[in-house]
Amino acid sequence: MNELEGWLTSEQACTRLGIAWRTLYNHHRNTPDFPTPRKVGRTLLWPAAELDAWRTRHPPRQTHADED
Repeated sequence: MNELEGWLTSEQACTRLGIAWRTLYNHHRNTPDFPTPRKVGRTLLWPAAELDAWRTRHPPRQTHADED
């Protein structure tokens, strides 16, 4: 089993959550219950299962385009 299985790069985490890169880092710094990344070298890796659980607790906001 790969030691990094279940971990996502920042780009993958953004795609999975449907958010921008800056939003990911803002959540990391300012949202108390946001998952903590693991640093490997200079790369932050995010726990996929914890991101999924966080997204379940915090669904994305609906935009006006979503309402049509």
